[in-house]
Amino acid sequence: MRLSYTIALGAAAFAATPALAQEPGPFTGAHVEAMVGYDNFTSGDDATTDSKEGFYYGVIGGYDFQFGQLIAGVEGEVADSTAKIRGRDLNVVGDTLRIKADRDLYIGARLGYAIAPTTMLYVKGGYTNLRVESRFDNGTGGVFEDGVTLDGWRAGAGIEQKFNFFGPGGFIKAEYRYSNYTNLDLANVDQDIDLDRHQVVAGIGIRF
Repeated sequence: MRLSYTIALGAAAFAATPALAQEPGPFTGAHVEAMVGYDNFTSGDDATTDSKEGFYYGVIGGYDFQFGQLIAGVEGEVADSTAKIRGRDLNVVGDTLRIKADRDLYIGARLGYAIAPTTMLYVKGGYTNLRVESRFDNGTGGVFEDGVTLDGWRAGAGIEQKFNFFGPGGFIKAEYRYSNYTNLDLANVDQDIDLDRHQVVAGIGIRF
């Protein structure tokens, strides 16, 4: 009788152990979010250009895995912005240039640490692809418009906080990110321009 009881107890413990070990953490799973914020789009190496801050808006989706207090995941983003750069006297005195940020695509990874059961700090990095629209006036009546796609890299850091407005999967977040796009080569503009981007954004989302 005692042997049968011991075997039954052991079998129950063995069956329960995998379920406990595989229980997902609060930051595990797919997530989707909307983000908005401040966008500062500048030329990093050309003193004759001025930046104009703009409004960023985008959608992010991804998947995270939690291992104890560590979180690792991948994410992708589609975004747009109202930020612009204006330049003058690039080739000759009197010419003007306008560069507007257009759609932005991003794919990358992030690594986080749960400083509390519902709070995560994280860093991120990856590849970004930006389209810009340009308009160049050469100062003598010639106007040239162009659309160019640029490759770049992005790094950032942020904080995510679970917030149950959509049920147990809801969260809010705040994030800073820096992006760099090199060698913007525009037709009729006798300069290669490097572009820098600083963004401070806030988001609201849900994890499934």
